[in-house]
Amino acid sequence: MPLTDAERIAAAQAYISALASHRGDDVPFAPNCVRYELGIKTGRSGDHLRRSLNNGPQFKLIREVSTPEFTVDGDRVRAVFELATKPSLFGRRVGAKVDETFLIPADAAAARIHHIDASIRPTLTR
Repeated sequence: MPLTDAERIAAAQAYISALASHRGDDVPFAPNCVRYELGIKTGRSGDHLRRSLNNGPQFKLIREVSTPEFTVDGDRVRAVFELATKPSLFGRRVGAKVDETFLIPADAAAARIHHIDASIRPTLTR
C-alpha cells in the first residue's frame, strides 16, 4: 500500500524541525540519503546528515524555522519556509528563505528521505 502524502510530509517536517531543535536522530533518513545545496553536495549519507543536524556548527546557528508550505508531486515533497539564525547584524537578524525538495518514494515500506535539494536565499529582518 502506498504511503500517504501526510506520512511523507511528516518525514520532511521532521528534517525541518531538526534544523532548529538540533535533534537529527528524529529524522527518518534512508542510509544512502544525499543533500545538495545550490548544486553542492552537503550531505553524503543519512548518518552524515544526522550527525550534522545534531552537532554541525552550520546548524547550531539556526534559532527557529517558520511553518512550511508543502506541496507533493509524485515522489517529491517540496517545502518552502523561512529560518532565523541566532546572530544579528547592525540590529537586524540574519535569516534565509528556504526551498527544499525531498525525494520520499510513495511506494516504499516507510517514509524515509532519500534525497534533498535545497535552495537558500539569505535575508535580513528586524
